[in-house]
Amino acid sequence: MLFNFFGTLNSILIVVSLVGVFSQVRTVWLRKKDNFNGATEVLSLNKFFVSFLAYYSFFVYGMSIEPFNHFIVWPRLIAALLVAVILYEIWVDRKAITSLSFLILAVVLLVSGVVFGVTADTYEDDGRQLMTVMIVFITIFLAQGYIHQIMQVLKLGSTGALDIKMSQFILLMDLSTIAFAFVMGLEDGWPLMLLAVVSACTKLIILYLFRWVRKSMSAERKRQTTYRADLGDC
Repeated sequence: MLFNFFGTLNSILIVVSLVGVFSQVRTVWLRKKDNFNGATEVLSLNKFFVSFLAYYSFFVYGMSIEPFNHFIVWPRLIAALLVAVILYEIWVDRKAITSLSFLILAVVLLVSGVVFGVTADTYEDDGRQLMTVMIVFITIFLAQGYIHQIMQVLKLGSTGALDIKMSQFILLMDLSTIAFAFVMGLEDGWPLMLLAVVSACTKLIILYLFRWVRKSMSAERKRQTTYRADLGDC
């Protein structure tokens, strides 16, 4: 009963988080439509790629649990696709070889993950352990990716193209994932709990930075410095 309740709640909040991720995509599209200087300004390629890996790892891990965990798999696949769109927009905006490489890698991982999920019957125990290790490593990458995003905001004194709704909705998802992992039991759920706790902590910091950017004189001085430097480059 609790498993179904928290699984359903988690799935609902994952869908809500998809609205947040789409809101980030929409923010980039609106900035590009308005010819805004830097449609993906402040967005950390590092952070969004590891976010993609986090969603992707949940997607693959959900397929490794027997029985097949629909609560985990399908919403994360959609989220991974949306983040891949953001990676594409970062590449279009910046035209850098690094952003193109990350985009290609994301597409390859998505295709291989879907193909493997369709063609493979089940994961063996060794495969499941491999997925667990993958989530632990991705949690470490996720932490450093968000730290990089946080440092970008602190450096520039601006949230740029970052969309606050994305952080708010994903935080709700993270909290429900922590509850769902408890219900699953630590034996199966601890990798999901670990990743969700790290993600939730970094979201709280980013949400605070939205307030810091509005209220802090230090942030205002950094924006002015960046603006004068941009004028000097003209």
